[in-house]
Amino acid sequence: MSFDFTTAYFDDEPVNGRVLDMFQPENGERPVALFFVHGGGWRGGARAGLHPLMWALRQHGFISASTDYRLAGTCIQDQLTDVRHGYDLFRRWLREAGRPEKIVVLGSSAGAHLAALLALAEPGACGESLTFGTTGLSAGWIAPVGAALSCGPATFEPWADIFPIIWNSMQNIVGVPYEQDPEAYRRVSPIRHVSASSCPLLFQQAENEHMFPLELTERFAAAMHACGRRAQIRVHTKAEHGFFYDTSRRQQKEAFADLLAFIDSLNVTA
Repeated sequence: MSFDFTTAYFDDEPVNGRVLDMFQPENGERPVALFFVHGGGWRGGARAGLHPLMWALRQHGFISASTDYRLAGTCIQDQLTDVRHGYDLFRRWLREAGRPEKIVVLGSSAGAHLAALLALAEPGACGESLTFGTTGLSAGWIAPVGAALSCGPATFEPWADIFPIIWNSMQNIVGVPYEQDPEAYRRVSPIRHVSASSCPLLFQQAENEHMFPLELTERFAAAMHACGRRAQIRVHTKAEHGFFYDTSRRQQKEAFADLLAFIDSLNVTA
C-alpha cells in the first residue's frame, strides 16, 4: 500500500535519522495533532513502520507526524535530542499552517520510552543536548497534552528477572554499565520524571508482554496518581510485545478504539 505524505528534514543539510513524515486528512481536522516515535530496540526500526496506523488516523481527521532518530553509534541522549527536534519541527509546521500546537505523543517499545521522556521530562533534564549543529529548539517549550505508550519501559533501572536481551539493549544505548553509573539510568527512567504537571498517560499493554512487566507499568501509573495526574492502563488479551502498529488484527482494532477514546477524553479544543 502506498501513502501520500510530506517528508521534512530537521536540518539545512539532510542527516540520516533526522527526518519526519507528516500526514494530513483530506476533510476536516481535529484540534489535536499526533506525533509518533517508532520502536526497534533503540538500534532499529523506522518511521515508515507507523504509516498504516497514521493512515487510519488520517481517516478520523488527524494530522500526524512520524519521526526517525539516529540509530547506529548514538546514545539515548542523542536520540532524545533528535526526537525533541522532530517534535519542535512539527510544532512549527502546525503553527505556520495556522493549527493549534496541541500534540499527543505516541510510541511503542523503545519508541514509547523516548515518547515518555519527551512528554514528561523538561528539555535537557535527561542530559540531552538541545542543539545539533546549527539546529536548536524554538523559544517557549510547549509540552504534549497527552501521551499513549505501548509496550514500553517505565524505568531503566534493573528489575528482578529482567529479560537479558532487552537489558543488553538498554545498557548499550546508555553507553555505560549500570554498576558504573546508576544515575545515568535513573536520569532516563520515565517514572523519575513524573510530576504534578505531567500530561495524562494511556498505557497500552500486551497480555503476552515478555520485555517490560505489567507490574512496572502499574507502578508508573501509581506514581502519576500520587501526583494527582491521570493515567490509565489497558491490557490487550493475547497481544504480544510491539503489537500496535496497524489496525488489521482484533487486538489492534481494540487498541485503536482505546486510543481514539483517550484522545477524545482530553477535551482538547482549538
